[in-house]
Amino acid sequence: MAAPDLLFGLRNNFYLGAYQAAINNSEIPDLTLNPSSDDALERDSLVYRSYIALGSYQVHLYLSLSHLFTIITDYCSLLLQLVINEIHSSAPTPLQAVKLLALYLSTPHHKESVISTLKDLLADAALATNPTLRLIAGTIFLHEQDYNEALKYTHPGGTLDLHALNVQIFIKMNRSDHAEKQLKIMQQIDEDHTLTQLANAWVDIAVGGSKIQEAYLIFQDFSEKYPMTCLVLNGKAVCCMLMGNFDEAESLLIEALNKDAKDPETLANLVVCSLHVGKSASRFLNQLKLSHPEHTLVKRMASAEESFERAIQSIA
Repeated sequence: MAAPDLLFGLRNNFYLGAYQAAINNSEIPDLTLNPSSDDALERDSLVYRSYIALGSYQVHLYLSLSHLFTIITDYCSLLLQLVINEIHSSAPTPLQAVKLLALYLSTPHHKESVISTLKDLLADAALATNPTLRLIAGTIFLHEQDYNEALKYTHPGGTLDLHALNVQIFIKMNRSDHAEKQLKIMQQIDEDHTLTQLANAWVDIAVGGSKIQEAYLIFQDFSEKYPMTCLVLNGKAVCCMLMGNFDEAESLLIEALNKDAKDPETLANLVVCSLHVGKSASRFLNQLKLSHPEHTLVKRMASAEESFERAIQSIA
């Protein structure tokens, strides 16, 4: 008989965006008795990554909010600082990698030194195969929009987390065909795994058409099995918008906003949804600009406004 998966609940909470629940339920007696085991190390990595996710107001792997961390009294800064302070230089490689992610997000001037340190670790043949180190490297280079560099470390796969990150990278590159190949590998490993199901939904949304309904059903299944999170609510809302059901999407997004008023994807999706239902989006847009000025939607709208101004000046 296979041994029970002690980390099933913790992983599920993390994958579905229930970061506080992951932290609150991380005390597992069997791991406390054996703190040096692989499971205990993975537990610690997931807990610290949950703190990072809470501290950066992110949904899954979209990490772009370093501007929030310039004031040490800010709650988000304190969460990242907790990770940085608690992981010492003697900690195992996976935890060192997680610390680098926290440093990368903490302040803009850390980025170059973090990437340099990361590359030094990856150049060490004894460390370069560590899956957590490769996962963090892929996450950071994905954020840097250096997709080829990210794939250098993630493409060999080896874990569901790495294959799921490959799916995200290929979707960002508009290569849904390659994303589908990564999904098939995940399905061969464990078709029912939460991360496989999430990746399936991402690919379905990227492919579009009739696949959108299939993605919606995946998120609906999550909402019936597990506590509702912003990630799941946004997933359902995006599917609704793509299917033209903006009223349901708006209802789901308001529910998500009530759970986390600063969640960037909720605010961005509410901007889009409000415009489609003929309502003012200024409240959500202003809040997004204020709390997440580096968000993709904010940058795109700023670029469009600048182009419009130049066009007006050229004909004035």
